[in-house]
Amino acid sequence: MVRLPLERHSVTKMNRIRLLVFNPALPVLDYKVPAHLSVEPGSLVLAPLGPRQVLGIVWEADRLPGDEVPEAKLRPILEVLPVAPLAAPLRRLIEWCADYYVAPMNAVARMALGSMAALRGGGTTTEYRLSGHEPKRLTPQRAAAMDALHGEQATIRELAAIAGVSEAVLRGMANTGILEPVTVDLDRPYPRARADFAVPDLSAEQRQAADRFIAAVDAEEFRPFLLDGVTGSGKTECYFEAVAEAIRRKCQVLVLLPEIALTENFLRRFEARFGTPPVLWHSSLKASERRRAWRAIASGEAQVVVGARSALFLPYARLGLLVVDEAHEVSFKQDDGVRYNARDVAVIRARFEKVPVILASATPALESLEMAEAGVYERVVLPDRFGGAQLPEIAVLDLRKEPPERGRWLAPRLVGEMRERLERGEQSLLFLNRRGYAPLTLCRHCGYRFQCPNCSAWLVEHRLSRRLSCHHCGHEVPVPDECPECHTGDCLVACGPGAERIADEVKELLPEARTALVTSDTLNSPERISEFVAAAEQGLIDVIIGTQLVTKGYHFPELTLVGVVDADLGLEGGDLRAGERTYQQIAQVAGRAGRGEKPGEVLIQTRHPEAAVIAALAAGDRDAFYAAEAEGRREAGAPPFGRWAAIIVSSEDEAEAREASRAIGGARPNLPDVLVLGPAPAPLALLRGRYRYRLLINARRSAQLQDVIRQWLASLSFPQGVRVSVDIDPYSFV
Repeated sequence: MVRLPLERHSVTKMNRIRLLVFNPALPVLDYKVPAHLSVEPGSLVLAPLGPRQVLGIVWEADRLPGDEVPEAKLRPILEVLPVAPLAAPLRRLIEWCADYYVAPMNAVARMALGSMAALRGGGTTTEYRLSGHEPKRLTPQRAAAMDALHGEQATIRELAAIAGVSEAVLRGMANTGILEPVTVDLDRPYPRARADFAVPDLSAEQRQAADRFIAAVDAEEFRPFLLDGVTGSGKTECYFEAVAEAIRRKCQVLVLLPEIALTENFLRRFEARFGTPPVLWHSSLKASERRRAWRAIASGEAQVVVGARSALFLPYARLGLLVVDEAHEVSFKQDDGVRYNARDVAVIRARFEKVPVILASATPALESLEMAEAGVYERVVLPDRFGGAQLPEIAVLDLRKEPPERGRWLAPRLVGEMRERLERGEQSLLFLNRRGYAPLTLCRHCGYRFQCPNCSAWLVEHRLSRRLSCHHCGHEVPVPDECPECHTGDCLVACGPGAERIADEVKELLPEARTALVTSDTLNSPERISEFVAAAEQGLIDVIIGTQLVTKGYHFPELTLVGVVDADLGLEGGDLRAGERTYQQIAQVAGRAGRGEKPGEVLIQTRHPEAAVIAALAAGDRDAFYAAEAEGRREAGAPPFGRWAAIIVSSEDEAEAREASRAIGGARPNLPDVLVLGPAPAPLALLRGRYRYRLLINARRSAQLQDVIRQWLASLSFPQGVRVSVDIDPYSFV
């Protein structure tokens, strides 16, 4: 990896500049600066390119190679945008990411410009909301729109997306007074968080951990921490004290969360501690909210930002602390575009910014544990639950000995335990990490299987929406009345269980139980998540059935039973990290049980109780599992003891993709510390209409892997329809 030094540049008059522009074909261009304009490295400027204008970032010429253009041919830039320049630590981060992940530098830099509208300064905009006026007669479209828009305020375009109607319908509603305009200040300040609003009473262990974090914030130096605490140990309360210290020092804080679904619960805890919500950053924000947040972050006015992985590249003015919560989560890895891991990049940004970073998890990634073992990360351990609560008892339910009834998926012992909890007024949670009703639908008459036309994947039945859906590309079709192959009616069979099917089974077995289905299909907005959390906390739900959305972040005191419906599901597919992911998911969902005064119990349904991960969960021996996992990885030369990278070749023409992958394989480097496997069709050989081939590279830690890949691919050329992407440290092997 290239380690570039941080440099300080005085603000001097620059007459000739080099721009990093966002045209993949022309990443670097030189211009001159008119006498009336002043720029510095990091400035955002508009420049002419033929008859068009391009946006660019002023970069140090000695750090951005490009062909030197004669002075006489330089064109002047047109404008310097009214925002603060991207600071040197962020520019160094962009360079590092481009180098490490073998990605175009302009693609990385684009992530820092999270709102193009924000680059034009403040001002006002007009949004709309329901006025309260309701005509006596309404068209069906307007009536449906009114039902959907209660409590909403946004632009006409955004409201149309929310309501599922055309913009013309909403403009008509505005003209008749059903919607009223609201003038919104784009740069209105956020409420101020107060460090001492509600200081918690920490245990001795929590206080000791918090003091170490506070000292690191005060020192204003790079210090990476691994906060390793069991579920319910109060990790959030510990790092909140470091957040409070950063607020006192007028520094900014970034807290990364892996799922938007976790945001609502986190916001409530944050507001209870600091008196106001943090600034949010995620893909579901309205355009005006993104613009406001970006400008507040760039100006330093945003104190604490809570966001998804993309928040990592925003231009913080005074960053003082980084936190990665649930740092083990796979969703921190971006699997398209720039394929970065936000957990690892957070550590690198903290190093460039010279600030502490806290990786918090009850089930840390093996890579993080090894970094702590090597002394690179400072490990802070919280071994006990807060307030005397006990970890749940875990038992394995061998489905070979205690099978469910025919046509069912829940073993009798698990159903009996759920019935007991129902009688005692306690809550149960069933975990199955598979959305929909059934993963496969086929015709019992001719055997036809419903497959996605764009992907080599089966369509998943969703009975709630009465659709067959592809979970890879989003293709959907209604469930047909007959088989499209043999045209036999009433012949379709659902094979295997999804969360919806388990919910139906619970309703049949426990008809008096109040159930909640918690998946990304049913809880697809912060409002719905908030409603679910409130209902569960108020005891209005008896049985929760959910996917990975329920494995972390929630605290329901009356939840005393967790049932893992199919513990073997995550072990399928030959994924390098399958055992580790399965352990993390089940340990996290098990941690939802017994978080209050009442003891908890976990039942794990499996057909492979002898599997190392299942045995470790049953014995409560995390260290033994990680030791065995580490030994297996060491023998395989897998991370963190070796390096993996993938080269993915795709095209709409299968022959074209195959030939391109063979050309790459034929030019493979012959090096003693680099092993190239493939090319071979990807497990998901067709994705979104593109045929895919993969090469997998296994290298020793000593290998200059990125340089090898760059030199290897630079010697080749491909047809226009072929895409070649590189995935360093891959998490997905499909």
